Amino acid sequence: MSLINYNEPARINPLEVVERVASTNDWSFERAGEDEITLMVRGKWADYQMSFTWMFDIEALHVACAFEFKVPDRLRAETQQLIAMINEQLWLGHFDLWVKDGLIMYRNALLLAGGVEASSQQCEAMLATAVDACERYFPAFQFVVWAGKTAQQAIDAAMFDTAGEA
Repeated sequence: MSLINYNEPARINPLEVVERVASTNDWSFERAGEDEITLMVRGKWADYQMSFTWMFDIEALHVACAFEFKVPDRLRAETQQLIAMINEQLWLGHFDLWVKDGLIMYRNALLLAGGVEASSQQCEAMLATAVDACERYFPAFQFVVWAGKTAQQAIDAAMFDTAGEA
């Protein structure tokens, strides 16, 4: 007989929270299993495929945001330079270039160690941060890949904010 009788309370899967957020916002989503959900979110520059993964072993909710944008082999070095410049400016998350596929992706994670449960606000903030980063820097990726600009020219153009309306 054990001297300690402790049952850890059942934990809500954070993907259920993400699913509720998607339903509330009428976003299309697909639950690929107990540990993954994929959403489609329309942005100004592109449609973003958001994949949330619950990593039970490290108690982290991971988000990966990809958009239809292939980087040709000849422009990968310049694109990686641009990604390094962008990542220096980000406080949360980072961009990656999946070299095998030439795919640009934003990634971030929410650590929920010790049984902490994800809130709707946290999941919405993760989603908003991912979309905001993609929207902010999508034109810079276009400048490098489609216009042949250098990483520095692309980041300068992307960081240029206009004031007022024409």
